[in-house]
Amino acid sequence: MNTTLDLRGVACPMNFVKTRLYLDKMAVGDTVEVSLDGGEPVESVSSSVQQEGHAVLAMTQDTAGHFVLTIRKEDIY
Repeated sequence: MNTTLDLRGVACPMNFVKTRLYLDKMAVGDTVEVSLDGGEPVESVSSSVQQEGHAVLAMTQDTAGHFVLTIRKEDIY
């Protein structure tokens, strides 16, 4: 199942907290596209979810300077 999560305008570290809570509700193997502001938000969320064992499948930037991370939930427990 593929879903989206719009966290543009959400300050650090809340964007990672919200991403993690969202991942907790997903099934292993599902993906989510997380929209984030550039800079610290995209860097923080990207590195933090990978450190937890999830996969960042893609990172794209739109014309407004926002980023979309495609994250797959992995079985980390």
